[in-house]
Amino acid sequence: MSLHNPLDFGAVGDGKTDDTAALQAAIDTCSAGGGGRVLLAAGKTFRAGSLVMKSNVELHLEAGAVLQASPNPADYPRKLYAGALTGGAVDETHPGESLFITAEGAENIAFTGLGVIDGGGRFFVQEDLGYIYKMKPQRPFTFCLFGCRNVTFRDLTIRDGALWTVRLSGCDDILIDGIRILNDLKLPNSDGIDLDRCRNARLSNCHIISGDDCIVLKTCQETAAWGDTCENIVVSNCTLMSTSIALCVGVECRAPMRDIIFDSCVIRGSHRGVAVRLGEGSDVENVIFSNMVIETRRFHPAWWGSGEPICVSAVPWDSERGIGRVRNIRFVNLLCRGETGVYLEGWTPDRVQDILFENVQIELARHSKWPGARYDRRPCPADWANDLEAGFLLQPTDGFCLRNAQNVTLRNCAVRWGKNPAQEYRHALSSRGVSGLELENFRGQAAFPEQYQAIFTQD
Repeated sequence: MSLHNPLDFGAVGDGKTDDTAALQAAIDTCSAGGGGRVLLAAGKTFRAGSLVMKSNVELHLEAGAVLQASPNPADYPRKLYAGALTGGAVDETHPGESLFITAEGAENIAFTGLGVIDGGGRFFVQEDLGYIYKMKPQRPFTFCLFGCRNVTFRDLTIRDGALWTVRLSGCDDILIDGIRILNDLKLPNSDGIDLDRCRNARLSNCHIISGDDCIVLKTCQETAAWGDTCENIVVSNCTLMSTSIALCVGVECRAPMRDIIFDSCVIRGSHRGVAVRLGEGSDVENVIFSNMVIETRRFHPAWWGSGEPICVSAVPWDSERGIGRVRNIRFVNLLCRGETGVYLEGWTPDRVQDILFENVQIELARHSKWPGARYDRRPCPADWANDLEAGFLLQPTDGFCLRNAQNVTLRNCAVRWGKNPAQEYRHALSSRGVSGLELENFRGQAAFPEQYQAIFTQD
C-alpha cells in the first residue's frame, strides 16, 4: 500500500499550526498516484480547516493522533458550504454552514484508525443558556460527503461535533463500523450520523452520545440532485444517548424512505427513543425496529420531545410542505421505560397506516422536574397545535396514545406504572380517530383504575 505522511508535506502537528495545506497535499498526491493511505502519526495533533477527500484514499489516524477542526472561520472556504437548518436553502438570507472534511463524487474512500477527529464544537459556542448552548453562525459539519460510493468509517473516535457530525448525502455502499461519536449533550444540532438520500448502508457496533439525533435518516430538499430515495439501510448493535431522538427516520422527507431495519440497540437517557417523524410530502414505508432496550426522560422544552420511547407522526412541518404517508412500520421486542408512553398521530387517519407493535412493554414513572401531560408535535403548523406557541398537544399521558391512524395492531403488549403514579397518568391505551385497531393479548390497567378505564376509545 502506498503511504503518505503529511509531515513529509510540511505539516507540523503541534495543534497550533495550520496544517491544512500539507494535509490536502498528502491527500491529493495519494489519489493522483492511484490511491493508498494518508497516515496521521501517533502523538501529533493536526489542526486544519476544510479538507477535501479524493477517490481511493484512506485517511488513517494512529492511536494517539488527533485531527483538530480549526476554531478560525476563515479557514473554511465559502465555496465549501452546505445548508442544514433551514430546509436546505442556501442563499443570501441563509448562507449555510462550513465543512471540515468533505468530498463530492469520490469513490473508495475510508476513514479509519484508533485516533481522534475533533470537530471543535466548543469553539463555536456563543453563550451557555443553562440547558442548551446558543451557537455562533457558520459552524462546521465535521464530515459532509456528497454523492460518494464505497465509503467506510471504522474504529475512529469523533468528538465535540459543532453541527451534524457525519453527514452523508446521496452516497451509496456505506459501511460504518465500531466508531465512537462523543458530542456535548448541550450543543444543538450535533447529530451523530445523518444519512440523507443514501442507499445500501450498514451501521454497526457504534457508541454515540449527541446533542441531537444519534442516527437519523432523511431526504433533504437541497440534495435532490444526489439521489431520489433513502433505502436499504441496516443499523445494529449500537449504544446511544441523545438530548433528542436516538434513532429517527425524518423529519425531512422530500423523497421516499423505505426498507430500513434498526436492530439490537440499547438507548439510555434520551429525550425520545425511536421515531418515525414525517414532516414533508413524500412517504416512509417498510421500517422495522426490533430487539431493543429503551430508556427515556423529559428535558428542557428547548429540545424537541416529551420523553416518548416510541414516536410515530405524520404532521406537516408547515402549511406549504404537504404531508405524505407512513405505512408498514413494525416495533418488535422492545423493553421501554420512560416518563411518557408511546405517541402515534397522523395529520389525517390515512397518513399513518399499518402499524404493528409486538412484544412491546412500556413502564412509566416520573423522575424529572420537567412538566408532563403534553406531547411534542414540533415541528408543526402553529395554528394546529393545542398550545399555539409551543407546538404541544396538551392532554394526560397514556401508555399508548394513538390518534388518527388506520390499521394499528398491538400484539402481546403490556403497560406498567411505577410506584405512586403521577396525577397526569391515565389510561393504559387511548385511541382517538383510529380505524382497524386490533388488540391481541394486551395487558395493562389505568394508572388509577378506580378513576379511569384501562382502554379508552373514541371514533
